[in-house]
Amino acid sequence: MSLAPMVIEARQAVQRTASRRSTREWQALDAAHHLHPFSDAAALNAQGARVISHAEGVYLWDSDGNKIFDGMSGLWCVNIGYGRKELAETAARQMNELAYYNTFFKTTHPQVAELSALLAEVAPEGFNHVFYTNSGSEGNDTVIRMVRHYWASQGQPQRKTIIARENGYHGSTIGGASLGGMTYMHEQGDLPIPGIAHIEQPYWYANGGDLSPEEYGLKAARALEAKILELGAENVAAFIGEPIQGAGGIIIPPSTYWPEIQRICDQYGILLVADEVICGFGRTGEWFGSQYFGIRPHLMTIAKGLSSGYLPIGGVLVHDQVAKVLIEAGDFNHGFTYSGHPVAAAVAAENCVF
Repeated sequence: MSLAPMVIEARQAVQRTASRRSTREWQALDAAHHLHPFSDAAALNAQGARVISHAEGVYLWDSDGNKIFDGMSGLWCVNIGYGRKELAETAARQMNELAYYNTFFKTTHPQVAELSALLAEVAPEGFNHVFYTNSGSEGNDTVIRMVRHYWASQGQPQRKTIIARENGYHGSTIGGASLGGMTYMHEQGDLPIPGIAHIEQPYWYANGGDLSPEEYGLKAARALEAKILELGAENVAAFIGEPIQGAGGIIIPPSTYWPEIQRICDQYGILLVADEVICGFGRTGEWFGSQYFGIRPHLMTIAKGLSSGYLPIGGVLVHDQVAKVLIEAGDFNHGFTYSGHPVAAAVAAENCVF
């Protein structure tokens, strides 16, 4: 039998049997073949994974018929809820028109151009360019390369170090996990990579002691200045932080924290990067968490709410100050097969009009 009929037969067999499987059968298949993220595989397989079968609005249903309120919005991403037929119809229409083409080789397509213009419209003033990735993790890897290329292009290649925060989360790729400040992640894979430094997180409840929230906010922010002076300002490329730390425990900084961080970045001339992967696209009541806190970043990492999780897409919004240097520097030798994927871009654009 040739390969094509074998594939068709296997697909038909899957379709026939999938609807008849029990929860235990799906759990057994999952345990036999699927390695889950951030999981103790042996413990999970012994217990059996919860099988989510469908969703609508803010509710999930598992394969045993239990209705579950999805308070976490997927993984902080399904911003407009489940079951939005407009997005499904947009994806189907785009797949039939142009399912894929890359944005390498001096090409583009209408969907990525339209989404880029829309993002420039909703982003804070001065953000007129976007570099596309498939996830927030890839976005933060892109940030590392972009800020180092930015400084090297201006004759300051020694400005490589990026300062981040303890217990911050910026993804689980080698670069993203290095930027993040979670020690249990660093213990696997000899992380962080060189050129990453960490300072105290602005967690008043745990670290504030006898200080008021406002006093502690200033203290925590000034740890950045101390680290810059320790490393030498001429060696520091950027500071990165989530407006509100998400995976680290929904840590909302004191009101004095971000204004002082902004002052320090401005004073020492380092780039300020806002990781908006969780806070972006309405989660704080503003389009971006940076706007809620009055932050003026140079780069903003985006993902999750960009498509409300309906398709994988992420990116880095780039302020004109940085974009001008990158454009004039020539080739930026970085990118991904699915950067600006037409179907993901079309769905993201439809999502952003709600």
